[in-house]
Amino acid sequence: MPATKTKANIWTDEERAAMLASATERKKSAKLSPAEERAAGEAEVRAKLSGMPADDRRMGERIHELVTKAVPSLNPKTYYGMPAYAKDGKVICFYKPKSKFKVRYSTFEFQADAHLDDGELWPVSWAVTALTPKTEAQIVALVKKAAS
Repeated sequence: MPATKTKANIWTDEERAAMLASATERKKSAKLSPAEERAAGEAEVRAKLSGMPADDRRMGERIHELVTKAVPSLNPKTYYGMPAYAKDGKVICFYKPKSKFKVRYSTFEFQADAHLDDGELWPVSWAVTALTPKTEAQIVALVKKAAS
């Protein structure tokens, strides 16, 4: 009798959950008007934030406040189950809490449609260990540049 092969899981449970969240997010937003999409996105972001551990939640809520005040035209939404901000339907930036993938620090990241280009190499992800006035100012400046 031939031995049966078992496939090793190449995705972690957290990665599979993020991919499922992304598919669900896309289906929901495809059926909404721009105003409905914005309201639904705000509600989804708030719901995701409320379900985070306290330290991730505090950081995420503050980042949400900074981003929405810095560039009010960005639409809040979720991106793979994480708080994100979009321009013309494309995610520009997002907050990845450390609890999402069980890593040691949270990050604030930018997608390819963000206008952060600076020569041949530039950063698109920042580790965020604390929100100080300096880091908050950096986030605001990056978001404004990214959305320009």
